[in-house]
Amino acid sequence: MNDIAPAPALIPDPALKADTVSFGYEDIPATEKTARVGGVFSNVASKYDLMNDAMSGGMHRLWKDRFVRRVKPREGEQILDMAGGTGDIAFRMEPSGASITVADINPQMLEVGMERAHKRGLDGLVWTEANAETLAFPDKFFDAYTIAFGIRNVTDIPKALREAHRVLRRGGRFYCLEFSTTVWPGFAEVYDAYSHKMVPKLGQLLAQDADSYRYLIESIRRFPDMPKFKGMIADAGFVQTKVEPLLGGLVAIHSGWKI
Repeated sequence: MNDIAPAPALIPDPALKADTVSFGYEDIPATEKTARVGGVFSNVASKYDLMNDAMSGGMHRLWKDRFVRRVKPREGEQILDMAGGTGDIAFRMEPSGASITVADINPQMLEVGMERAHKRGLDGLVWTEANAETLAFPDKFFDAYTIAFGIRNVTDIPKALREAHRVLRRGGRFYCLEFSTTVWPGFAEVYDAYSHKMVPKLGQLLAQDADSYRYLIESIRRFPDMPKFKGMIADAGFVQTKVEPLLGGLVAIHSGWKI
């Protein structure tokens, strides 16, 4: 297996010291979020599939299949799968013949993905430790950028979106799969009760870690709704931005093009 490439050193931005961002329902200094989110994913890396099953009732597998069908990876393309540590999206795109770089800020998640790739006999994927806000890749390098269930954990989402735009070639496409806010009457209340009450309990049962699961549910509630996030993608420079709601918007596929 390939070694994980080191992440570039981050220089704290003094302007962020007075800023606060959400960490679940808690507001914390922006400078603390990356480390705290990193701790969550270090804790759950070995149980990540169980985590996704617990949060979605197993439906995340179908959502990811649909997501990759929308991306339409092609042979010869360069694709960056950001926050893709455990390989779920990359494994689905690999049969296309595209050259796929799996990037994640968390080395434990990457280790899980590399081990899974080894068991599948997949040695053509590139694995690299990277922060979505400060990518080390050159301008106009990738044909597509994908991120699934990762953007809400980024400290500075607009900055990460601008980085996605920067590393894409002209004609490149951006696809994001993320939990959102369902607009189906009644369903939102049912899922809200399930997720807040049951998911932390399942986290404690399956991974002996209720707090990390509680954060992940709370982070969904603090994430921008579909129209607002679509606007953020446009503000980063993307055009023809679209959103495809799943389950009334409980999950959404956002997309845009760079021209």
